[in-house]
Amino acid sequence: MRRSLENVPAYLAGKPAAALPGLTSFKVSSNENPYSPLPEVVAALSFEQINRYPDISNTRLRDLLAAKYHLVTDNFATGTGSVGVLQQIVQATCDFEDEIVHAWRSFEAYPIVAAVNGAISVPVPLRADESHDLDAMCAAITARTQLILICQPNNPTGVAAKRDELVHFLDRVPAHVTVVIDEAYVEFITDQRIADSLDLFHNYKNVAILRTFSKAYGLAGLRVGYAIAHLDLAETIRKCTLPFGVSNIAEDAAIAALKYEDKLMVRVRHILEERSRVSEALTAQGWKLSDSQANFVWLRMPGKTGVFTQSAAEVGLSVRPYGDEGVRITIGEDEANSRLIEMCATFIKEVGQV
Repeated sequence: MRRSLENVPAYLAGKPAAALPGLTSFKVSSNENPYSPLPEVVAALSFEQINRYPDISNTRLRDLLAAKYHLVTDNFATGTGSVGVLQQIVQATCDFEDEIVHAWRSFEAYPIVAAVNGAISVPVPLRADESHDLDAMCAAITARTQLILICQPNNPTGVAAKRDELVHFLDRVPAHVTVVIDEAYVEFITDQRIADSLDLFHNYKNVAILRTFSKAYGLAGLRVGYAIAHLDLAETIRKCTLPFGVSNIAEDAAIAALKYEDKLMVRVRHILEERSRVSEALTAQGWKLSDSQANFVWLRMPGKTGVFTQSAAEVGLSVRPYGDEGVRITIGEDEANSRLIEMCATFIKEVGQV
């Protein structure tokens, strides 16, 4: 076994809620879309060709993405979810012991993917408002830095960098260092001051973008993600793609999701309405929330994370604790969100101010 992996933690997925007598339980720990796929998406799935390998290049899907973003097909690389594509990007950019700079706390797969590929993770603490400390991240760049990851909005805190902050940051990053803007939750951004990553992509030759069909498009179980990259990097990412990783069925679903995107965005708008309802209710109760631009809320509660997680479980809600730092809670079904509001009101009265 590789000794370098001895201290690498396994990825911890959100757990389903335990069944409780007389009560519907809800899993709000994995940032999944609470809605089942559109009937039109389900109708597009065909199992007649599962005896055949899929198109290794996912050309049909990449063609549609190119049309959507007014780019060319070769600007895209696909993979098994955005985290699968992230692994391909690390393989494409980093040699042994090259450095990857990222915020912390951020997406927990970052240090895992770095270590698995022999790179060195360089975590940079978040600012007090739960946002990326871009000045500190810039200062962390060394001669070994090959990759910088910007989780936009940040998972698990939900905060997204403003355009002027990212422009100032990118102006200082060496041109040979690849900056990946990881936008798994981009469809949930409502703040107009947030950076337009496609605009940044056009203005900076070292910027690439990660996106996924898992969240807003509701296809988490089929694992389809993609990178938008300049041609030389996109070609190298495709060289690192697991052959036949994205199945025919997954590609068909993603294509149908793009076709019926307007219907899916109606669901996204309702999730955003529920995010506002939950955020406003919790703030009125006395909770201090970060400015979430994603489909979840973040409650920092050192010393009380375990108690909160257990209290949620007792009312049929499975939330996602992060050590003893805090809890991330997905905006789920309306009933789940209402129960969360009630549970948080009870918790703050019985346990005290967080």
